[in-house]
Amino acid sequence: MADARTPTGSPRLLGLAPVVDADTRLLVLGSFPGAASLRAQQYYAHPRNQFWPILGAVWGVDIAGLDYPQRLALARSHGLGIWDVHAACQREGSLDSAIEAAEPNDLIGLARRLPRLEALAHNGGESARSMRVTRTLGLPVHRLPSTSPAHASWSFDRKLVAWAEVLARHVAPYDVR
Repeated sequence: MADARTPTGSPRLLGLAPVVDADTRLLVLGSFPGAASLRAQQYYAHPRNQFWPILGAVWGVDIAGLDYPQRLALARSHGLGIWDVHAACQREGSLDSAIEAAEPNDLIGLARRLPRLEALAHNGGESARSMRVTRTLGLPVHRLPSTSPAHASWSFDRKLVAWAEVLARHVAPYDVR
């Protein structure tokens, strides 16, 4: 959501709240929500983003058939949390390369409030630039291929293998609640 125009004319954008609970074991960190996600106020809302389809393939669930609150409940039931490394930024469009004047989220503070957290995973290169911060937590930190439609150099199947490996290590393969 834009809260003001900066002197450069780029909109000042505010990110989304974290999706976590006391049972979060793996926190997936994106960079910053794209335009479609900000409009919808939903993580990974762009129809070509592969985040939700990858989770559905790993967990054997028809994610496309679920509404957003159900998707979030499914993620939480598996011990998966979702947030971004940037709390706010200036950006035209949705590309990570267009992010300017980014303000970081308090990753350390959030992680300390998650008693079962055992690992973090960065969704793509822009997010992975914050690994110097997340590694200070003393937990495993994974760099995963971006699920963004802009990251087309990896096929869905190749991304799925990378994501499935990390998810298998840290989150439940089925609903445990």
